[in-house]
Amino acid sequence: QVQLVESGGGLAQAGGSLRLSCAASRSFDSIVAMSWYRQAPGKQRELVASIISDGGSTNYAESIKGRFTISRDNAKNTLYLQMNSLKPEDTAVYYCNARLRFTSYWGQGTQVTVSS
Repeated sequence: QVQLVESGGGLAQAGGSLRLSCAASRSFDSIVAMSWYRQAPGKQRELVASIISDGGSTNYAESIKGRFTISRDNAKNTLYLQMNSLKPEDTAVYYCNARLRFTSYWGQGTQVTVSS
C-alpha cells in the first residue's frame, strides 16, 4: 500500500508560480509511474503530467506543456509539479497518483486557485 500526501497548493495570481509536492510513504521501487491529475468544478478528472519510474520519461497534457514540469526525488520519495505562467483555467484540485503493476493509489488532493 502507498500513502500519498500532497502539499503546496494555494492561491496564485495569473502569471505566477506554485510548486506542488507529493510525499509517498514508501520508495518508488515498485511504482510503475507517478502522475499528477486535476479536477476543476463540474469537470472530469484529467491527467496533467506523468513520469515513468523506469527511465524517467515524462508525458504532459497539451494544455500545460511548456509551463509545468514534473520531477521526482527518489531519495525523498517525493514527486513534484512546478507550475509556472499559471492561468485562471489551471484552477482545480490537483491529485497525486501512484500506479503499481495491478493497482493505483491517490492522494487527498490540494486546491490550486489562480486569480485573474
